[in-house]
Amino acid sequence: MREYRQFYINGEWVDPVTANDFNVINPATEQVCAHISLGSEADVDRAVAAAKAAFESYSRTSVKERVELLEACVASYQKRYNDIADAIREEMGAPQELAAGGQAFSGMGHLQEAAKILKDFSFAEDMGKHRIFKEPIGVCGLITPWNWPVNQIACKVAPALAVGCTMVLKPSEVAPLSGYLFAQVMADAGVPAGVFNMLNGDGPVVGTALSKHPGVDMMSFTGSTRAGTLVAQNAAPTVKRVTQELGGKSPNVVLADADLETAVAGGVMHMFHNTGQSCNAPSRMLVPADRLAEAEAIAAKVTESVKVGDPTAEGTTMGPVVSQVQFDKIQGLINAGIEEGAKVVVGGAGRPEGIDSGYFIRPTVFSDVNNEMTIAREEIFGPVLVMIPYETEEQAIRIANDTPYGLAGYVQSADIDHAREVASQIRAGNVHINGASGGFDVPFGGFKQSGNGREWGHHGFSDFLEIKAVEGYSA
Repeated sequence: MREYRQFYINGEWVDPVTANDFNVINPATEQVCAHISLGSEADVDRAVAAAKAAFESYSRTSVKERVELLEACVASYQKRYNDIADAIREEMGAPQELAAGGQAFSGMGHLQEAAKILKDFSFAEDMGKHRIFKEPIGVCGLITPWNWPVNQIACKVAPALAVGCTMVLKPSEVAPLSGYLFAQVMADAGVPAGVFNMLNGDGPVVGTALSKHPGVDMMSFTGSTRAGTLVAQNAAPTVKRVTQELGGKSPNVVLADADLETAVAGGVMHMFHNTGQSCNAPSRMLVPADRLAEAEAIAAKVTESVKVGDPTAEGTTMGPVVSQVQFDKIQGLINAGIEEGAKVVVGGAGRPEGIDSGYFIRPTVFSDVNNEMTIAREEIFGPVLVMIPYETEEQAIRIANDTPYGLAGYVQSADIDHAREVASQIRAGNVHINGASGGFDVPFGGFKQSGNGREWGHHGFSDFLEIKAVEGYSA
């Protein structure tokens, strides 16, 4: 049993102002695996005060000093790498291979990339006899989700550290274990007191207090669109910057000239990666109507190869969803799809055969779906794929864009120029062609209700910077 009740504030592990224990549930077993404490407004005040005090000196450190600090963070992270992977498996049910090879790896990758970029990043440029400076925005409130817990922490903390900001992190209380270990990484790396602060808490109390706090200069939020709008509303009275990475209902357009076997199989496996709990998951597969039956057969065969079960067991490819709340929501949406007349190709409601406990979902593929059905409109955030037939390419593009979201899109084609032409018409922040995926240097973020701002790589530095024009700088 992990006991992670303390917060990391001003370079020290401290008790909460008021004890408020919270049980962390292992989703594979439905058993309590850790105890944390939920913070209060008083804890937020303490953390913000520490960050504000530290900003005066940290914001004026040299690039060289901050590169060395990020490199120390990487070295510290590497020492705790296996512990972080184990925590991710325990807190949100990622199979061991995914927890270590994808989830934990991404946290280290963002720190490494920020250090690399910072070495050559320019914080000033001349415009004639004037100079334009890029300066750290100040104290940053960071609210991160449970589905890629360390990835979303690191892709905010790394650029904030790089440009000279200080911060207060609130990880998800549903999956807080890796966030606690990340704070230990920062402490062991020698991050100056007050620069990085971490406290646990829920959205209504700690999230709201951070968003409203006059001492916080910006909020960086990743989570649901509903929660993101609340962060923005709470931040508005203090006119702080708000960047958001929110929900998605991403289209996967299989063009008529694509290799159907490769395109459908790849799309199905991508959808079930991380148990469908990725905001950019290709959850709507658009297939030429005259090849729908063939696509269904491929999808069924691939889905049947997915091994759902104990995340610690060798060979498991899909673990549980993160919580009872998510389990119930997904079951409700699967039933809604059935009630609205969608065809169940494989899967359906209930747990997989032979599994009686844990928040496990049957990997499910629906077909004969139209874009007005609930399962085509709402972000399910679980291993549920919908297949939508289309008659013409123009119709496919219209369907792809007929969503309030715009985080990602996917295009499958045998002709790269054809694929790029279609990609140019999809309203999304990231469009992947034939399964391609960017590295840590490629910007990530969305259009429309999928958010604003960009994370990852040098584009991710921008949201943490203010622009200052100094006129008459040069003689």
